[in-house]
Amino acid sequence: MYRILMIAPTPFFADRGCHVRILGEVRALQTAGHRVTVCTYHHGRDVEGIDTVRIPRVPGYRKLSAGPSNAKYLADPLLLLRCLGEARRERPDVIHGHLHEGALIGRFVRAVTGAPLVFDYQGSLTDELEAHGYIDEGGVARRAFSALERWIDSGADAVVASSGRAAEALQRSLEPALVHTVLDGVDTSEFRPLGDAKRIAVRARYGVPPDAVLALYVGVLADYQGIDLLLEHLRPVLAERPALRVLLAGYPEEKYRRRAAELGLSEQVLLPGRVPFEDTRALTGSADIGVTPKLSASEGNLKIYNYLACGLPVVAFDNRVNREILGDLGVFVEHGDGDAFAGAIGQLADDPERRKQLGHLGRSRAESELSWQRAAGDLSGLYAELLGAT
Repeated sequence: MYRILMIAPTPFFADRGCHVRILGEVRALQTAGHRVTVCTYHHGRDVEGIDTVRIPRVPGYRKLSAGPSNAKYLADPLLLLRCLGEARRERPDVIHGHLHEGALIGRFVRAVTGAPLVFDYQGSLTDELEAHGYIDEGGVARRAFSALERWIDSGADAVVASSGRAAEALQRSLEPALVHTVLDGVDTSEFRPLGDAKRIAVRARYGVPPDAVLALYVGVLADYQGIDLLLEHLRPVLAERPALRVLLAGYPEEKYRRRAAELGLSEQVLLPGRVPFEDTRALTGSADIGVTPKLSASEGNLKIYNYLACGLPVVAFDNRVNREILGDLGVFVEHGDGDAFAGAIGQLADDPERRKQLGHLGRSRAESELSWQRAAGDLSGLYAELLGAT
């Protein structure tokens, strides 16, 4: 139907949330009949079936984890050149730029091709820089980046937000008609509960006893994801429940392994490091509880979709983003209350019937309302609207 040039200013694919959204959209758009080309950095992992073109190698740039990098000052101009070359060859109908750098590059590509630009907004650039310590709160650099961010936001033909809260925030600074909400999704044929034999086998690979109650986190390991907060409050809950295990799957993990050891939690808190996205399906399906202590209240929370599809009850902070995904099915605690969060994990560990009930309802919600096909339909409609107006 449409030729889509998708700009991904990141080392796609690298087994983390932003990349999972890109991959989910691409696969669903392909299923809907669209032709998608992903332009991305030189590193990352090729995914079978995804048409991926890469920039030349940037010496010394090997970082796969989330967050800013000085190497981007060279990688992004190279990505612009790669996108311009690909646009001349492919003559895309739509330019779909992820993250602020992708939207900025997309403006130049639009100037050459005339194709409409969709900006896939996955959170504030300024907030990300501040969270990773690149700029100070209230400083001159923050004001400068805020101005740049507003300029980038306003330059697209449409802005797609992954949560209603993010869309509302954008509408306060942009023409409301430019902003659209396209929630994340999940492939429920891949993310699903496991049978007993498979469940035991998967757990064995990660050192989880077959009869343990397994609480699982899958994602980037960072302070803004609430990992520090969670570790600091787990000790009493774990001490009362020797059969409870908390597995934090993600990277960079070394800091958290050291902290877990310092807190005396190493036996019950497992940190296997980066788990390939393909393996997270089985790992999630083998768990009993999904946890997401994410402190950001504006970004999407893609892991919740996977938890629900695998039939896991979900412990989360009570905010608009999490409620938008979970409805009334979440086990919600007050934002930032680490004691309450750890306590909620313990309460679910003690209540198998509640886990079963919430898991069944969550799986039904994922199947009926939260598929990537629904997201692809939303995007296809937006593309058609933009092309009809050009």
